[in-house]
Amino acid sequence: MATNEQSVLQFFPSTTSLTAKVHPVVIFNICDCYVRRPDQAERVIGTLLGSVSADGTVDIRNSYAVPHNESSDQVALDIDYHHNMLLSHQKVNPKEVIVGWYSTGFGVRAGSALIHDFYSREVQNPIHMTVDTGFTNGEASIKAFVTVNLSLRDQQLAAQFQEIPLDLRMVEAERVGFDILKTRMVEKVPNDLEGMETSMERLLALIDDIYKYVEDVVEGRVVPDNKIGRFVSDTIASIPKVEPAAFDKLINDTLQDHLLLLYLSSLARTQLSLSEKLNTAAQIL
Repeated sequence: MATNEQSVLQFFPSTTSLTAKVHPVVIFNICDCYVRRPDQAERVIGTLLGSVSADGTVDIRNSYAVPHNESSDQVALDIDYHHNMLLSHQKVNPKEVIVGWYSTGFGVRAGSALIHDFYSREVQNPIHMTVDTGFTNGEASIKAFVTVNLSLRDQQLAAQFQEIPLDLRMVEAERVGFDILKTRMVEKVPNDLEGMETSMERLLALIDDIYKYVEDVVEGRVVPDNKIGRFVSDTIASIPKVEPAAFDKLINDTLQDHLLLLYLSSLARTQLSLSEKLNTAAQIL
């Protein structure tokens, strides 16, 4: 008696649960490439460099743009340029390898599958990161994707992009610049004092949150967490004991040095401008 075998569509997800973290220098580099793109180019694509840890976390540390031409049904990449740039980067940072590719724009586009197929031949299970330079939702949305294979029996039909967690890792100085970059428009770039003021306001807000948490634990309103307690203890222990008078002197000396540098740079700029005018006058006479 013959049996009828049913054909079933199946998804085969990645065997490794991937997460990604990206450093701000990568975002800045992508935005700079987008600003400098050719007039006829709608978006910019490029290669992501970094490393993959044993737990499946992809650390994206660097990137470079790859020239390309695309239409509605095909995409052409400058593969030679891509390989030459990769060799140049690995001479400086030999531990950085290809971890995926990026594109500007909101979400995944039709031609993204063709580009992802190319990078799948360069590295196993590449990351696709998108940066919304058009501020579709009012800010620069950054997302990361991997592909999930769709197959019919033993035949692979297509690949579906699936979003994965993406964490933006930065220090406080980088966060000030990124907060300016992710907004649509700013009146001006803040100076050093304004940046310090913003950082101090954020620090005071964090101190208030910790103070409220400790007070709630003492009063019995919140269940204590030993990990948070050890973290707060280590943070307080890392603060050097400096007398208020010595701290004020340190701040004032730093401020005086900063003002002296501003004065010297202004003086040098004035001398260069005066020398240029005298040189122009001597050539006319």
